[in-house]
Amino acid sequence: QVQLVQSGGGSVQPGGSLRLSCAASGIRFSIYAMHWYRQAPENSQAPEYTRELVATIRNNGITTYADSVKGRFTISRDNAKNTVYLQINSLKPEDTALYYCKTDLGHWGQGTLVTVSS
Repeated sequence: QVQLVQSGGGSVQPGGSLRLSCAASGIRFSIYAMHWYRQAPENSQAPEYTRELVATIRNNGITTYADSVKGRFTISRDNAKNTVYLQINSLKPEDTALYYCKTDLGHWGQGTLVTVSS
């Protein structure tokens, strides 16, 4: 049974930083790409396909980012710990969202809320 357990998140002021973590079990983590998505809190009940893809890290370490987060977000992975991370810097109010990790096989983490406000 595949499980993705997220941690991190919280409330920060604009310009602040956070690190999100997503620990995987029940999967050969190192061979799959991993993704981070987000969804505005007011749309939390919307279908999964409406979530915005913000970052991807492939099994070879190659990363891609949405234009809206380039230069501010960094995705990384530790295959020894079966964990993917999302470092979020220079946070803006529009980054307020529920953040989800996802495997290439379609498994989702439980989501973690990031709130950016002064």
